[in-house]
Amino acid sequence: MSSPRYWVLLLLLASVWTTLHLRAAVDRVPPSKDLALLPQTIGRWKGQDVPIQPDILSVLGDGRFLDRNYTDPAPTSQPAEPPISLFIGYFPTQRTGQSIHSPQNCLPGAGWTFLFSKTIPLDPAGLQHYPVGEYLITDGTSKELVLYWYLAQGRSIANDYLAKAYMMLDAVRFNRTDGALIRVITPLEPNETLTTAERRDIRFADRLVPLLPQFIPN
Repeated sequence: MSSPRYWVLLLLLASVWTTLHLRAAVDRVPPSKDLALLPQTIGRWKGQDVPIQPDILSVLGDGRFLDRNYTDPAPTSQPAEPPISLFIGYFPTQRTGQSIHSPQNCLPGAGWTFLFSKTIPLDPAGLQHYPVGEYLITDGTSKELVLYWYLAQGRSIANDYLAKAYMMLDAVRFNRTDGALIRVITPLEPNETLTTAERRDIRFADRLVPLLPQFIPN
């Protein structure tokens, strides 16, 4: 038998959803810069855009997207670090059926298997309590470390269901359903420790986060 807490939560979500549909059908979308203007240089990393194929865009839906590879040019006396892959998907509205695609759905569909997942904190300058999800994935021959989080109204969320709940509450409170998914990936080299790859991902993400409010409005 379901607990009383389950039915209270279900009733709350149903009430929020009803209120959402009774409100205006047009969201309030604050102005923001085009994702293409995100700096090509972040810290020591130099970026290069990756074109997103039309068939992938049709699956992603009506949003704004950025796919970019960043490399860290090392001094000639040192080997170059593995690259960082950055993907950002921003949806100005999720009221019309468009929604953010969870990595838990799209990555397995691309042939990746999850080896573990957890939540870790970032430590970007000037911000506190910035949780993100971390996955280690494999396609059978290689491994990659993924950081991902949802970003809405300046709030970082590492849980898919919690992101949906906040979206409905923000729709009621602020008439906003806009939000984004941020995904940062680096390959795990054959002789590299997980800790080293994690530090690389986090180092990049910590420098990325302060730039995001220009492109994903708080």
